[in-house]
Amino acid sequence: MPGRERSGSYVAQPGGYSAFIPRPLPPKPSLDLNRLLPGLSRADQAVGRLDGATRLLPDIDLFLAMYVRREALLSSQIEGTDCTLDDILAFELDTPTSHISEVDVQEVVNYVRALNFGLERLQSLPLSSRLLREVHAILLAVGRGSDRSPGEFRVSQNWIGPPGCTLSTAAFVPPPPDEMQHGISELERYIYSTIDASAATPLLIVSGLVHAQFETLHPFMDGNGRIGRLLITLLLCERSILNAPVLYLSTYFKRNRTEYFDRLMNVRLKGEWEEWLGFFLRGIEGTANEAAATAQKIHLMRESHRDALEVAGGTLKDIALLDKLFSQPLINAKWVSAAIDVTPPTANAIVTRFVKLGLLRETTGGKRNRIFRYDHYLALFDKEVTEVASDRTEADRCADPT
Repeated sequence: MPGRERSGSYVAQPGGYSAFIPRPLPPKPSLDLNRLLPGLSRADQAVGRLDGATRLLPDIDLFLAMYVRREALLSSQIEGTDCTLDDILAFELDTPTSHISEVDVQEVVNYVRALNFGLERLQSLPLSSRLLREVHAILLAVGRGSDRSPGEFRVSQNWIGPPGCTLSTAAFVPPPPDEMQHGISELERYIYSTIDASAATPLLIVSGLVHAQFETLHPFMDGNGRIGRLLITLLLCERSILNAPVLYLSTYFKRNRTEYFDRLMNVRLKGEWEEWLGFFLRGIEGTANEAAATAQKIHLMRESHRDALEVAGGTLKDIALLDKLFSQPLINAKWVSAAIDVTPPTANAIVTRFVKLGLLRETTGGKRNRIFRYDHYLALFDKEVTEVASDRTEADRCADPT
């Protein structure tokens, strides 16, 4: 069948197994854009609404910290990390919960740092294999995966499948190192070619093609899934499709895990690029709509809580704390004192007012070392995080380098 070789083919390797060698992008024969236009139009409109909703927020930086943490947690949970938003926030507050796994929380913290680094690095370096290696080095710098060549493309064969699988029983075998290196160079060349405003392929479709190709190449010893999902955000932000990095597909991929893997495999086995891109665009549309709704809820919540503080005679310091809660919704009096520059007694008094108004809830039940939670705000993020279970049914496997 001609479609079977549209995206590449399996090639026998010296070790007695076959590896998939992808063809460079764009797909040939060319994409049938007419099939994709309805989904593309809906996705474009949803992204536009999201961008408009985030522009309504009075200080986007206050909210980005929470969006980035949530994405870091969701993406890490897909890979098997077992912790919660409260665990991450408590760790940052230097009051870790007793049950927390330092390895798990470090993995999420690494992701936050990697994403923030990547977004900042785009100001001086275009999206490229070098940038991805630098981001990967931060992602695996400490903790789980730190012994798996952070910042370096693999030099040995890897494969994907459940625990205990081998090269011959794996669900998927990416290209060997030399073919992978060639594929990464071609992918980088394709990304660069789409910068031209006259490029025929819409950027949302480009991002779907690039994500699928990266996952097929699987260029790192570990962390490919997280980097592949991060790549979507980096590409959309580099091309200014979004005013702020608040569009992440981790929840969508997890909710539709089986279809996600099936669509990718059908690209490789049957050349079904249009079917994959239709799935991808539905994810963009749904995720953007959900994020826009969250941004609108945050805007209304902030206005409502500011009004409540003003009616209760709140000071400028009270308003300052409210704004800070949108980036750090788990706090203690020591943090408040430093965050809004007040004395410890004043910090305690302000927190007490917030508790009486129902804006904060004390979580520890003690008289000392008390922690307070901004439940109203965290409720907007908890549902999606809870939906992503921490099972890991497939994983990267690598042969020992020789």
